[in-house]
Amino acid sequence: MSQRSRRQTLQRQGLVHPHPEEVTAGVFSGGDPFFFTADKLQVKYEMLRAHVVDGCSVTSAAASHGYSRASFYVVAQAFEVSGMVGLIDERPGRRGPVKLTGKIEAFVRAADASLSGAEVARLVQERFGVSLHRRTVERARL
Repeated sequence: MSQRSRRQTLQRQGLVHPHPEEVTAGVFSGGDPFFFTADKLQVKYEMLRAHVVDGCSVTSAAASHGYSRASFYVVAQAFEVSGMVGLIDERPGRRGPVKLTGKIEAFVRAADASLSGAEVARLVQERFGVSLHRRTVERARL
């Protein structure tokens, strides 16, 4: 696989290191095509390995892999909890509607299908005292 196609694959998956030019660790500058500074997961793993196996300080390992000391600890904790999967960044943002509880979702799904999302949102406001956007109601009905 060429470096170009590898980068394209990483970009499609959202796995490109944000600052590959800051990766100065020896394994990445040795000319071995296996080590790719744009591969965020590989860089994170090698950063942890440099600290644990090679004995580099946290500050040195983080800096030579293009991360801050604080980021090192976030990566280390994620790896500790989830292993390799923990090296994949979570999607930013909320994980779902905050106001849509189980009871409200059941109410929305049971509401008359002929009512618009805005009308059902008004009924939710009256019954539960919770203000929902009509699109939240429409998505919950799917």
